[in-house]
Order: sequence, then structure tokens, then C-alpha cells
Amino acid sequence: MDVYLPPEAVPLTPEMEGYRARVMDCTARPEELDELYTLHVGPAIVGHIRPEFARRLEEFSDVFDVRSKDASVVMSRELRTPEERTKAMAGVLRELRSQGVITGWRDELYPVVEAFHQTPLMLVERAAVPYLGVRAYGVHINGYTVSEEGEVKMWVARRSKTKQTWPSKLDHIVAGGQPVGISCADNVIKECQEEASIPEPLARKAKPCGAVSYVCMQLAGLKRDVLFVYDLELPADFKPKPEDGEVEEFMLWPIPKVAEVIQTTTEFKPNCALVVIDFLIRHGYIKPDEPGYLDLFTGLRIGHCA
Repeated sequence: MDVYLPPEAVPLTPEMEGYRARVMDCTARPEELDELYTLHVGPAIVGHIRPEFARRLEEFSDVFDVRSKDASVVMSRELRTPEERTKAMAGVLRELRSQGVITGWRDELYPVVEAFHQTPLMLVERAAVPYLGVRAYGVHINGYTVSEEGEVKMWVARRSKTKQTWPSKLDHIVAGGQPVGISCADNVIKECQEEASIPEPLARKAKPCGAVSYVCMQLAGLKRDVLFVYDLELPADFKPKPEDGEVEEFMLWPIPKVAEVIQTTTEFKPNCALVVIDFLIRHGYIKPDEPGYLDLFTGLRIGHCA
């Protein structure tokens, strides 16, 4: 599994040190990865599981074969179809939820795949994704304005204090996971409307600008995310409005302020900081001549983008 190892001998400016710190906030250490069990579905390795969660799965011997000798969890080969695996996994996850092992239930299904365009091997509840260490995908939209004088400002959201994850942290104008059964473009439109009251004709102007990826250890388990990045230039007179209760407020900040907050604080939700840094690189605010530039660029894509 890919891991980010920053160079030791390159002296960095305080600004670049701040950016690198944000990358490290989303980076698992090699020793954390070494202890994980691999999750197998047929010949495919689709996830990486903490030992303590693997031991929980030993309770479900009709679904999983947990092999401590080679640190692997193998889904039963009797479950031959995606539908059979989805049903069996759903039963396991519901039981673990009832035991209080899995929290933050979403009632939203994510595909389990080796690569984005593959047919899912099964579907799993979104809350279980980090516990299983399967790759997940999302869309993040940088909403910004450009004045007549050329000043660029970015819309920044403050997450609701009641959010299950990262309450009150700073976020993008719009961001969301990529569930099964919807295209990225349609997901952008849906999330724009739900989170910021951005009408569809305007949301359709969002431009795909690549992807950011990371491998990060959290309490629940391993986060292996690929975030599809979009830029959306908004009219100067447009003001986003919270629609679904997930955002406390929207703020329009000059780019230097956004950059300073990224460099000097952990106020941004960690994966959002990565997407903002990517924006700063692509729009020329972080320049190639700065020491650490290529290392920073690489650090934004340490997870396998597949």
C-alpha cells in the first residue's frame, strides 16, 4: 500500500511546512498499515481491517474466514454473486450496529470495488466503509468568485455543530460521498442543491479538475478515499444558502486568508484541506520554484487513484 514519506533534507518555508502538515494529517504511518488484515472477496483484495475489528468478524463464520496466521479475512466463496454478498454483509453490519460496534449509520450504500469503473463486488453501508478499509469515492467542489479587478475569493462552509463527523469544521461550499447508482456529474448537481441551494443550471458549470487521494487511519479504521475535484466559478452576486442542515454558515474569503488558515491551523476538515491545496497549486498560488513543490503535489495523491 502506498505511504507518504516526506523528504528529510529539504528546508521548507513556513508556508510549505504548513501545507505539508495538512498532508500528514491525512496520512497513515507505515507501522499502522503493517498491522492490518487484508479483506478478500474472491481473488480481489478490497479492504484493510484493524485486528480488533477482524476479531469481531470471527463471530460470523458463515460469512467470513478470519485467518490470523496470514492476517486475512476471506469472504465465503459460497457467496457467489454481488447480491448474495450484499445481503450477507448487510446482516453482519446490522448486528454489529446493534452491538454498538459500528456507529454513524447513514442508510446509504457504497460500492465495493478494486477500481472506480468496475462492477461492484457488493454494496455496503456507508458507515462501515472505514471499518472494512474499502476504497471510497467522493466529489468536492471549490466554489469561488472573481471580481472585475481579478481578485479571487473562495466560498467556505462551516459544518453544523450537530454533524456526526467533523462538527463545526470548515468545509467546501459543496462536498459529498459518491454512492452507488449515480454519476459524478449528477452527484455534483444533487449535492449543490442539497447543501448550498445552487440551482442546477449553475451547478452544471462545475468543471472536473482531476482527483485527490489519501490513506488515513481513523478510530473506525482505514480511510482510503479518492476525491473527484471540481471548480465552480460563481457570479459575484450569488450567495449560497444552507439547505439540508449540514452547514451552519457560508463565508466568502480572499484566497490569502484561505491559504493562511490552511497553513497555520487545523480548522478545515482534513480532506478538504487537501483539495484546497490542490486548488492553490492548480491556480498558481503555490509555485514550482518553491522547495517541496513536487513533494507536496505527490502527497495529494498518495492513495492509489483507481
